Amino acid sequence: MRIFWQSFVDASVNAPYMALLSEYLNNIAAAGTTIHVEGISPPDREFGRLAELRCAVQAIDNGIAAEESGFDAFVMGHFQDPGLYELRSALDIPVIGTGEATLLAASQLGRRLGLVTLDPVFEIWHYEQAERYGIGDRIVHVTGLGCKPEDFARAFAGDQAAHARMIEDFVACAQPLIERGADVVIPAGVLPGLLIGREHGLKIGHAPVVNCAAVALKSAEMWVQLRQLNGTEPSRGPSFKRASAQARSDFRALLARKGS
Repeated sequence: MRIFWQSFVDASVNAPYMALLSEYLNNIAAAGTTIHVEGISPPDREFGRLAELRCAVQAIDNGIAAEESGFDAFVMGHFQDPGLYELRSALDIPVIGTGEATLLAASQLGRRLGLVTLDPVFEIWHYEQAERYGIGDRIVHVTGLGCKPEDFARAFAGDQAAHARMIEDFVACAQPLIERGADVVIPAGVLPGLLIGREHGLKIGHAPVVNCAAVALKSAEMWVQLRQLNGTEPSRGPSFKRASAQARSDFRALLARKGS
């Protein structure tokens, strides 16, 4: 099984993180599964809707190329899931959104969910996500760490003191979510998800902390296996009607013109 993982960070600027993410995903993957982690340049560096759209367009193009190259699944390794539905309509292979998979999995662990996101600008986005996935009334609150991807660099480069400080910051940020009634805490981003990945059984009070990176990967493996087992795929009715070959060609031609 070969899985394409689309990150929204720059592979060169955040090389320690990308290397650690690739190592982590391949280490926890099932036997015979390999994960290719791809970055975006320029990355999602000016947080907001326009940057999310730009990166989503590039991710969709990469997804089409990944399917053509024989990958078995595509993971949108960016919690906000921009372009997820469009990509799912464009591909035959399973398309997994990290945010969608994590929110739905977390809803099986508790009734009320609290999210810790990278930056406050994403707070409204996560509320919209939860509404789109049908669990809007399960979100008690979303709070922002106020971090940039580079803030994690020292922790991912092996600085144990930096790692400990970021864990402390995360726990302090999440504690008010528990006080507001959250049963489960979700790091709403692969960066903080990977940060807590080595914290086995991490809880804040009674609330388990869900590792979104692990959930997204295991969801991808599951959907590839189910597709192989009995041909399960998304509805090709109005929700995810399969994009025609012409539509995909037109989309890729647009990007080719922009890049020339």
